[in-house]
Amino acid sequence: MFYRECGVFKDTYKRDMAIFPIPLDRWGIAVMLILAFLVIPLVASDYWLSSIMIPFYCFSLAALGLNFLTGYAGQISLGHAAFMAVGAYASLILYSRFHVPLLLSIPGGGVFAAAVGAVFGIPSLRIKGFYLAVSTLAAQFIIEWVLTHWKWVSGGVFGTIDVPDLHVFGAVLDTALKKYFLVLLIVIFFVIIGKNLVRGQLGRNWTAIRDMDVAAEIIGVSLFKYKLYAFAISSFYAGVAGSLITMAYYGAANIEEFNLFLSFHLLGMIIIGGMGTVMGSFFGAGFMTLLPIFINQTLLTFMEAVPSDIRANSEAIVFGGLIVFFLIVEPYGIARLWQTVKEKMRFWPFPY
Repeated sequence: MFYRECGVFKDTYKRDMAIFPIPLDRWGIAVMLILAFLVIPLVASDYWLSSIMIPFYCFSLAALGLNFLTGYAGQISLGHAAFMAVGAYASLILYSRFHVPLLLSIPGGGVFAAAVGAVFGIPSLRIKGFYLAVSTLAAQFIIEWVLTHWKWVSGGVFGTIDVPDLHVFGAVLDTALKKYFLVLLIVIFFVIIGKNLVRGQLGRNWTAIRDMDVAAEIIGVSLFKYKLYAFAISSFYAGVAGSLITMAYYGAANIEEFNLFLSFHLLGMIIIGGMGTVMGSFFGAGFMTLLPIFINQTLLTFMEAVPSDIRANSEAIVFGGLIVFFLIVEPYGIARLWQTVKEKMRFWPFPY
């Protein structure tokens, strides 16, 4: 009875184009912000802040970048974790070696990742589908090899660069709570930018390319230009996410943390959460962050009944099974289920 548009008048174009046109949507966002800024910092332990919430926000931002490329523009990528690695190493080098301020080093890593992503996006004009997926898979291996063998960057094979003390405007970020607020503010800032990008002309052009690239080119959409935009912006978000998770969670830049499995993990996030939606990135990241905890706690209960080989591979089994399940039952993910519930609420008790 509350989620209605009846009585919500829009007398300007600005109100008609609002991100949250229904009051209950705005109230819901306000409640989530209160939870993020007040409730969680007050009730959550350092473990939850540093090991659950910070990775959740970082992976949500990385999944959002992949959603721009795959969900909106329709370009498959299997090397997203490599662009996270570029952003992680670039931002850490800017901050530790060149003494660039932290708040500039983090987006600076994203800029380097965007440049690398744009280079690997050039073949997307000529190839698509399976062949594009293979080319992005090659990007994963190429970037891994370069980062591990370029000694100036990583110090050599399996080289690790430790993160120094983090300073923002003279304040030292030496607690989980301070790092949590740093990650939260940056993620909210870039999510707002990303939401407005996909609502504008750029997002409409991406959607046209995804649905039928030939028709999009006929009506004047430059395939090369907007595909490169998709790769660059997607890689920028991946670079920022890689920088944040390295600075605030891992504590060191190590290429082993950005392997091929993480790329598949991110792809699974947007499949389960919902491709082509901003909210789906958060749904998928939250689901995949909490899923291992649930699996481990469940296996502890049935430790003697479950064979050791199944326990060792339980996460991969459940992860793959869920991807197949969502592809068959709900290809548009959890976000589509949530959208269906909202539409039912808007029209209830009428069936149309």
